[in-house]
Amino acid sequence: MTQIKYTVTTDVLATKGIRFANFIIDYIVQITLGAAIGIVIGLASELTGSYGLYDLVIETEGRLSNYIFGAVILIVYYLTIETLTARSLGKYITNTKVVLYDGSKPTFNEILVRTLCRIIPFEQFSFLGDVGKGWHDSVSKTYVVDIAKFEAQKATFEGLNEIGRIGE
Repeated sequence: MTQIKYTVTTDVLATKGIRFANFIIDYIVQITLGAAIGIVIGLASELTGSYGLYDLVIETEGRLSNYIFGAVILIVYYLTIETLTARSLGKYITNTKVVLYDGSKPTFNEILVRTLCRIIPFEQFSFLGDVGKGWHDSVSKTYVVDIAKFEAQKATFEGLNEIGRIGE
């Protein structure tokens, strides 16, 4: 008898409202990180008398340099925390996490693709489609699930799968 594999279904996906909350929370975290980095750079520049990094990161008024600084913060934030935990601070607060189609934890490469897709202009609005999957989900083949619903569904599936193996 062949064993049936678990797959994530749409009923365990995080809602659009939760996805929006994740975005807002994580955006606030990124702004806070950017401000903290700016303060550290400013203080270090004052203490050392070397203003090269300060001029490059803080004093520039160009949109491109601001975009690059924000993109670096975004990449470091998501790549670090989602690689380690499959969750961002927003996902911790909303009790959601990132999984693959079979419910397993994404690898570094999948999180890297997911993270790099986030710097596509207007990507944050892409999750407003029918299913509520953004480009960073679709391209990386990942899902953001409600942990309670996901764990309940997976436990039920595994229980039923175990019952099916009893007769073997």
